[in-house]
Amino acid sequence: MTSKTITRRRFLQTSAAALGLAGLPLASAAEGAAPQAAAAGTFKIGGDLAVCRMGFGAMRITGPGIWGEPADPVEARKLLRRAVDLGVNLIDTADAYGPEVSERLIGEALYPYPKDLVIATKGGLTRPSRERWEHDGRPEHLRQACEASLRRLRLDRIDLYQLHAPDPKVPLADSIGELARLQREGKVRHVGVSNFSVDELKLARGIIEVVSVQNRYNVGDRRSEDVLRVCAADGLAFLPWAPLASPEREAGPSASIEALGQLAKRRGVSVIQAALAWLLARSPAILPIPGTSSVAHLEENVAAAALRFTPEELARVG
Repeated sequence: MTSKTITRRRFLQTSAAALGLAGLPLASAAEGAAPQAAAAGTFKIGGDLAVCRMGFGAMRITGPGIWGEPADPVEARKLLRRAVDLGVNLIDTADAYGPEVSERLIGEALYPYPKDLVIATKGGLTRPSRERWEHDGRPEHLRQACEASLRRLRLDRIDLYQLHAPDPKVPLADSIGELARLQREGKVRHVGVSNFSVDELKLARGIIEVVSVQNRYNVGDRRSEDVLRVCAADGLAFLPWAPLASPEREAGPSASIEALGQLAKRRGVSVIQAALAWLLARSPAILPIPGTSSVAHLEENVAAAALRFTPEELARVG
């Protein structure tokens, strides 16, 4: 990211398609027992946090535009509890979601937390208004953001704290250096980064151990393929956001998107299920974190943990 301001249009133009799932055919996860997140396999973040590879992104539990309270806070808390019931033990959020709303709802719904639940949050973007997402990677801001997240989440230490994006106005070494200080103070267990290039990741890893990267990645947008390769080679978790390709931001071959849709149709599953299964098959380093505001869609997403494609099917998608 190089611009000074992230507009709502730039940040959200694919999120509705990727996470709202309006109009997608549903494949029920509730015929008998709903498949559990553990069917996706496990990954040890930082070598010591064992999580199921099918996580949950808590961006969509806020109001429209990722702004304000959800229309039904009771349903939002029910959704979070259902995710845990389905075996999800990695929940990703950020202080900018709401802002502050997503983190607070997680604390309200799930505290005291199950022992194996990993809550990953992020700091480094601010929300001056519904339409604006702005960088703030200043050390003093990151410290305030982390400490506020600790309070909202009712935690003494955040298991995975991520820099939401590099701030072009602040030397990256300064931002990462502050996260290193927070880690030394015991406020952060592991550090991750988000929206990073290979070069930015290399710089950050020269300052602190980075255990995860969260970048946009899906069958139609593989611009972070080089970052994924580094993660896979070095044992870092790769958390792809926007798991479903969108024509507005497509960067990969349209033939792959079409092939994925055809595969979903043949298998009798939704496009989002096919997209999540493709991600899981793409690399053992990938931990999808699909989000939704619907319990039914949550169950659909988790059901994808058990979906397996043949090598021939994957080859057709590319």
